[in-house]
Amino acid sequence: MLTRRSFCQTFATGAGALLVPARLRAGTSSAPLPLTATAASAQLAPAEYPATRVWAYDGHLPGPEIRLPQGARLTRDFVNGLDQDGTVHWHGIRIDNAMDGVPDLTQAAVKPGERFLYDFALPDAGTYWYHPHARSWEQMARGLSGALIVEEPEAPDVDADRVLVLDDWRLNDDAQIAEDFGAMHDWAHGGRIGNWITVNGDGGFTQVLPQGSRQRLRLINAANARIFELSLKGMAGWVVALDGMPLADPRPVDRLALAPAQRADLIVDITAETGDEAFLVSHERDGGYAIAAFPVEAARREARTAPPAPLQPNPVAALGAMDTARKVSLTMEGGAMGGLSGAELNGEWRDMRALVGAGKVWAFNGRADMPDDPLIRASAGETVRIEIVNDTGWPHAMHLHGHHFRRIGPDGAAGPLRDTLLMQRGERAEIAFVADNPGDWLLHCHMLEHAAGGMRTWLQVV
Repeated sequence: MLTRRSFCQTFATGAGALLVPARLRAGTSSAPLPLTATAASAQLAPAEYPATRVWAYDGHLPGPEIRLPQGARLTRDFVNGLDQDGTVHWHGIRIDNAMDGVPDLTQAAVKPGERFLYDFALPDAGTYWYHPHARSWEQMARGLSGALIVEEPEAPDVDADRVLVLDDWRLNDDAQIAEDFGAMHDWAHGGRIGNWITVNGDGGFTQVLPQGSRQRLRLINAANARIFELSLKGMAGWVVALDGMPLADPRPVDRLALAPAQRADLIVDITAETGDEAFLVSHERDGGYAIAAFPVEAARREARTAPPAPLQPNPVAALGAMDTARKVSLTMEGGAMGGLSGAELNGEWRDMRALVGAGKVWAFNGRADMPDDPLIRASAGETVRIEIVNDTGWPHAMHLHGHHFRRIGPDGAAGPLRDTLLMQRGERAEIAFVADNPGDWLLHCHMLEHAAGGMRTWLQVV
């Protein structure tokens, strides 16, 4: 199998993607721009390997970067050019329920050759992204994802604003995507972990930066299941936003864990000397290695010395009284080494052998499929508390659609706004949010194989 180690000698000169990422802004025409999912190819591996057959939006890998101002409307005419059903989920944006892109919950799946118009307002500035929610465990592993950037009215004081989409791929010896989708080992363990990492579709990502410059780096984890443990070398930085939402106080970067679907906005100063390199480093079990290299050129302006100011907050409702808020529990069960003996599936209790045969090896509250009734029905404007218990042997990235939540600490303090929560095995957590967006909203693990294997439920806001 193709591994990063087998590519290490070619990393410094690795070929960029044949399909260069694009940037889209609102056009002058009143007609919505198309967003087409099609088969394509990209040079993921170094030049001595063949191009990889992928699926892509508009032929770009990652998909076209959509960048619009806060308060604007996004309109895209999604065209399904694939041979299987599709949708587009606009991850992290607090949008109308009908635009959320979840088959059989918010819309009908878009059949091959058909189209669907997405049209919604962008209430929050920040770093978001889009990806399919039909067979996402296959479609995303083949390349379907892209960045959605909503710009603040007043941009922070930086020299450049850069998006870095982190992804991993499971490639065979010919640099083609391994066709082992639905492998039960992946579904019952940590999910589909790739053997080749790219940044913006490039296995040897390099970007020249001026010494002493201040850069905004928008990091997006688009991988199916890989948790990136990141650090900086030759850069000094601060985290200024998580999952699109600004932090009240920027905090220095040491190590940064980025679970699948999570995002982090960094503001970094390039401290490496001219002629040296700065790096974004990923830490794996066998050590750390650079996944993005930034050769440093002569300074173009005087370096800043003060830490960055906080970004402007988004208009998210404040939590109500916690002592009177309704509280529900959600227990994650199953998977390898999880001890789950059985669960309810299609209205009947099934033992673990039957669950495995049906491809359902995970459960929420004893249910291994999408329940008919929501986990909770909340009134619009109500504060909701969810206590989550990870009673499994694996980490999970819990994503709530349509809202941002805060994790509540043991002392009752509320953490930063997030839409995806990384929970380690055996961990307990409580989240709270204001249910102010009407509709039916999915709550699921964003390790995509885990979601397909049973880790899905939903909330209703009326």
